[in-house]
Amino acid sequence: MKKDWEFGIARQLITKEAIASRIRELGKEITKDFKDDDAPLVVVGLLKGSIIFMADLVREIKLPLVMDFMEVSSYGNGFETTREVKILKDLENSIQGKNILVIEDIIDSGLTLKKVLKLLGGRGPKKVSLCTLLDKKERREVEIDVQYVGFEIPNEFVLGYGLDFKEEYRNIPYVALAAEKLYK
Repeated sequence: MKKDWEFGIARQLITKEAIASRIRELGKEITKDFKDDDAPLVVVGLLKGSIIFMADLVREIKLPLVMDFMEVSSYGNGFETTREVKILKDLENSIQGKNILVIEDIIDSGLTLKKVLKLLGGRGPKKVSLCTLLDKKERREVEIDVQYVGFEIPNEFVLGYGLDFKEEYRNIPYVALAAEKLYK
């Protein structure tokens, strides 16, 4: 049986070329913002969705940095948030006195990030900044200060470039709109 890795994709929303270009810009901006700061830079990826974006982004940040990861969940097995944020994997090292750059794949309601940012902020970092590949502002339920945004997108179900549907599609090299037949 032949497997179609793009089954369920309605159309491309953001091309891999546009993503690469924007990541280069974000890398330059982040480098500029942190280059004169003596505090160590810790880039914290929120698993699993951010991993592809984070891998590409850190190669564009021209500074010494350390990477760490957290895994949080507020969705369970569904499409809508349960509003209960669970920390499934926490950071391995202390962030006290360090600059923290949280990397997220997509921000919609903001509920998960609000809890993560509060948790990290309570651990004594010098500064906590947030970078997201995708921002669905029209879905926002809580105020979130996002310093670095790749792309603002409409309130549509997207996948690819780290974003999944039932753990699949993360390896698609662009951001796509999911076809309704996939999830309805």
